[in-house]
Amino acid sequence: MKIAFFELEEWETDYLKKELGAEVEAVYSTDKLTEENVGDFKDVEAISIFIYSFITKEILDKLPNLKFIATMSTGFDHINLAECKKRGVEVANVPYYGENTVAEHAFALILAISRKLFESVERVKKEDFSLDGLRGFDLSGKTLGVIGTGHIGQHVIRMGKGFEMNIIASDPYPNEKAAKKLGFKYVSLEELLKASDVVTLHAPYCKETHHLVNKENIKLVKKGAVIINTARGGLIETEALVQALESGVLGGVGLDVLEEEVMIKEEKELLSKHYNKEEMKIALEDHILIHDPRAIVTPHNAFNSEEALKRILDTTVENIKAYSQNKELNLVKA
Repeated sequence: MKIAFFELEEWETDYLKKELGAEVEAVYSTDKLTEENVGDFKDVEAISIFIYSFITKEILDKLPNLKFIATMSTGFDHINLAECKKRGVEVANVPYYGENTVAEHAFALILAISRKLFESVERVKKEDFSLDGLRGFDLSGKTLGVIGTGHIGQHVIRMGKGFEMNIIASDPYPNEKAAKKLGFKYVSLEELLKASDVVTLHAPYCKETHHLVNKENIKLVKKGAVIINTARGGLIETEALVQALESGVLGGVGLDVLEEEVMIKEEKELLSKHYNKEEMKIALEDHILIHDPRAIVTPHNAFNSEEALKRILDTTVENIKAYSQNKELNLVKA
């Protein structure tokens, strides 16, 4: 099988060469696949791409031998699935790769707030060793409210159990099997906001989840509670967070995502040379929460661990090997 890889970093090329070995004949490129360069790859049977390579009817017309596409992303709206199905081209994706990674970052934010970590570090840097204003709170015995109980949410729940927290969750599609196994209970979103000392969001962003936490229901939050968001910025209405912090309803906020990040579809695109980082900088540089001392904001970095990025490549390799052995793995249905 001959396969062409696109949108790679140098380290990814080295990693793929090692993992694929001599099983496939591969070509590696840092560029996107476009109508301008597609003619150079007309004899390939498979391609592996990221989200900046748009697989259109025109691209497919120029790849007559193509039978398989392995996208190194969870999303696949950059691929014309209907046209692929018509031509018998199979498509595989990376359904998930960073569930423990994002969950760990969520808890890093929780601990940074609960133990006033950044204030403590800054004080010591100024050679001030006083403890005034640095009193934190234990997680043990507190109630953790988890919004969204998919792969990431369930990892958060396991971690919360390790801290001896009481766990409640909200999800429009309750996983009662997981609830029984992990020892948590489902409640309504309103009840979760009322009862939780820490609220953490792990839901997907869509029309139904837009401003899931908003100016109205944030009034239900227990005074002094903490809200964590490592999912998507649009899940929370920014104005609601600002008002809740100013009024003293919230004790702190930990965010890895902001509402203005609407242009981000895949976390990995933040590392791509094709991503417009200047556009993001302009959108966020005056964001009010970045400068609020009660908020900890990280730069959409929860996914960014060495292991998580390697899992994307590992899953891609597994998808390619499965195809070469006439097996189905992570196939996307049109």
